[in-house]
Amino acid sequence: EAEGFRRITFYPDRPVVLAVYTVNIIAVKASCPLLLSNGNFLGGAGYGEGKHFAAWFDPHPKPSYLFALVAGDLGVVEDTFTTMSGREVTLKIYVEHGKEPRAAYAMDALKRSMKWDEEVFGCEYDLDIFMIVAVSDFNMGAMENKGLNVFNDKYVLADPETATDQDYANIEAIIAHEYFHNWTGNRVTCRDWFQLCLKEGLTVYRDHEFSADQRSRAVKRIAEVRHLKSEQFPEDAGPLAHPVRPTTYREINNFYTTTVYEKGSEVTRMIATILGRDGFKKGMDLYFERHDGDAATIEDFVKCFEDANGADLGQFSLWYSQAGTPLVSVSSSYDLARGEFTLSLEQMIPPTPGKATKEPMHIPLRFGLLLADGSEATPGAVSGAEVTGDVLHLKQRRQTVTFSGIASRPVVSLNRSFSAPINLHFEPAPADLAQIARHDSDLFARWQALNDLALPNLVEAARKARAGEPVETNAVLADTLIAIAGDEALEPAFRAQALALPSESDIARELGSNNDPDAIRAGREAVLAFVAKRDPAAFARLFDANRTEGAFTPDAASAGQRALRNAALAYLAVSDGTPARAAQAFASADNMTDLSAALTVLAHRFPDAPETAAALEAFRARFADNALVIDKWFSIQSTIPGDGALARVKALMTSPLFNKANPNRVRALVGTFAFSNPTGFNRADGAGYRFLAEQILEIDPKNPQLAARILTSMRSWRALEEVRSDHARNALRTIAAGEKLSSDVSDIVERMLKG
Repeated sequence: EAEGFRRITFYPDRPVVLAVYTVNIIAVKASCPLLLSNGNFLGGAGYGEGKHFAAWFDPHPKPSYLFALVAGDLGVVEDTFTTMSGREVTLKIYVEHGKEPRAAYAMDALKRSMKWDEEVFGCEYDLDIFMIVAVSDFNMGAMENKGLNVFNDKYVLADPETATDQDYANIEAIIAHEYFHNWTGNRVTCRDWFQLCLKEGLTVYRDHEFSADQRSRAVKRIAEVRHLKSEQFPEDAGPLAHPVRPTTYREINNFYTTTVYEKGSEVTRMIATILGRDGFKKGMDLYFERHDGDAATIEDFVKCFEDANGADLGQFSLWYSQAGTPLVSVSSSYDLARGEFTLSLEQMIPPTPGKATKEPMHIPLRFGLLLADGSEATPGAVSGAEVTGDVLHLKQRRQTVTFSGIASRPVVSLNRSFSAPINLHFEPAPADLAQIARHDSDLFARWQALNDLALPNLVEAARKARAGEPVETNAVLADTLIAIAGDEALEPAFRAQALALPSESDIARELGSNNDPDAIRAGREAVLAFVAKRDPAAFARLFDANRTEGAFTPDAASAGQRALRNAALAYLAVSDGTPARAAQAFASADNMTDLSAALTVLAHRFPDAPETAAALEAFRARFADNALVIDKWFSIQSTIPGDGALARVKALMTSPLFNKANPNRVRALVGTFAFSNPTGFNRADGAGYRFLAEQILEIDPKNPQLAARILTSMRSWRALEEVRSDHARNALRTIAAGEKLSSDVSDIVERMLKG
């Protein structure tokens, strides 16, 4: 996908061209004993002269981008699944020989995905066999080819010794995502590539809902929003901004963006919020009924929800055509005599490349009104806006909403569950945020309140660090964090998320412009140290109490305990000031989650300590033959902060374990350095940018997709302070002047320089 089929044979490879495929494969049997393609297996036999053939037939019309062919020698894991109509489907996962035992969790995730899709969306699998092929050299994560999914083995292989809890969660989500495409993408595909979010945004929403049902819905939602804010919000605010449904593109490979996928998912989620669970289900049922076997458009999709519910989503559809993250500014007042609470809301959609002015959007805001005792106020009446249940519909540029029958001043909890992908400008008092953080019935809102409590503190800390002034931390923040972390009524996974301060990129986004990454880190470190030293005994209790006993299991509860324990370890490393505890945790770890967490604390907190050197060498020696684990070894070191990072990365590139031909390895070292090491990459002397320019020009002739994707790490270069932004501009100009640039890279670099 998108245009690979034209490299196989002559064909009009637009997605609207649907056909039934019969495939006959002939190959030398000794080197290619396995011959696979889409659909059902018709049969095979010898073909003379050491060759053999296999025939496959896919009865379902499909576009050419869903064609797949695999020939080679692979191991296999087999199982079966009985569909809701009683058909038995053969399931096969093919992996490189010797890796078969590590595919068991992927098989389990596949079976759970198939059952969930039947139960929640009524979608039954439609072939006699479903296959996954996982290989170690793959540019993307995975691909939903009909009945024959092709995967990067990073998202298939797992066992306790080599995979973290996050790896297990990623495998579960991506197995589900590609399987769910069987209906949202394959059975109903896109008329043209401008409709890409029709299949990707919708299917991301479906895999998010699946993971939420398999694990903790609140914790999953927090993780989704963290990812959205760190990856998609910067894209929406920079030179690469584009609508969820773009109107132009130069290079189709650069079309697969976080805006299309993640913001596209959020737009689908808002439809579900506006119409409710039953209304959304009715719309999806009509969508499948009308468009099965069809190549559809966004308009087709939206009309199904309108027709099924008698709704008007005309204004809402602006979410598909207007780029930029809406900013909603909020103020409130309370009239005790009248018993009225008033919210004044104003929305603004910032200018983006190609469009300076925007129309007001339909923004659905989940809300609650908290009283002092932690209960929620129920208004007698609401005027000034449409309110359905707990959703306030902001549709005008400015609206004033009055809630009557409120006996005492409430604290408003707004945009619960992140019901709309917006920036919210609202400055409640720290005491109000602390009340939401401790008492809100919506766990996401509690986490968001902690973030809102922390961010002003961190922004001010960054400003003071830059000015050379002492940093002060609000004790309310530290005390609230510690209280929530110790609240055993809350699940450990949520408490671990609560302890994670907003990241350096979050702070940079809040500052907006003229950013100094060194000052941002210094300020954040000062706040983190204050929290860590406020009550070290509390963190020690969390660390000791959340040790998991017995054999490793990747279930959500156990993963939550490990997450909380390792969050406590990170704080203890700061309060201890020595590597001893982390070194002991590394030595005693019996699973990859704890092992890699301890190694990260050692490397990032004590990079020059002998304990760190010993741990890094022990990790390398133990896992040298496991490519996916060694990727972790490279990533942990490439994200060690500070000016020494670049020299470390260059040294690691000379390691015999570094393979520049393997996309995963390049992403693990070069990509992770550029995306996830703000101080190491954004050096004041520009050396990090010059290094990246060299790497992009070297990678591009061999793997333009990979080069272009890594280059997007510089998407926010204009938000840097002047010295760094000048260096970044020069590095981008160096790339732009490169000879024989691919269309992938030239498209990205030209938009970055122009935007």
